[in-house]
Amino acid sequence: MNFPDELKYTKDHEWVKIEGDIATIGVTDFAQKELGDIVYVEVETLGETLEAGEVFGTVEAVKTVSDLFMPVTGEILEFNGELESSPELVNDAPYTEGWMVKVKLSGGAPADLLDATAYKNLIGE
Repeated sequence: MNFPDELKYTKDHEWVKIEGDIATIGVTDFAQKELGDIVYVEVETLGETLEAGEVFGTVEAVKTVSDLFMPVTGEILEFNGELESSPELVNDAPYTEGWMVKVKLSGGAPADLLDATAYKNLIGE
């Protein structure tokens, strides 16, 4: 499995790429493999400001539906519209074309984000 070193990770299996005050968020390679074939991604929180830990959307796979949790506090600025017609991008390219939302950070990155090594330890990789 692939866990890029430049990203941060959560215990809920999301990744975060922080550039200035914008965070791009998606699910990890581990998460997409565990979910299986993703058929739908729903984010109804566009334009809302959410706290870290709140649900910002759901991802639906053939066998299950899982909540997506905000790893940071901020306003959801953008949803990856490509996922509406091609949700399989989350499976095919979770760290690039399969990103889910972009968030304007409020108060910076939380201290509990994991680096790649800590995330690999979490999942037993």
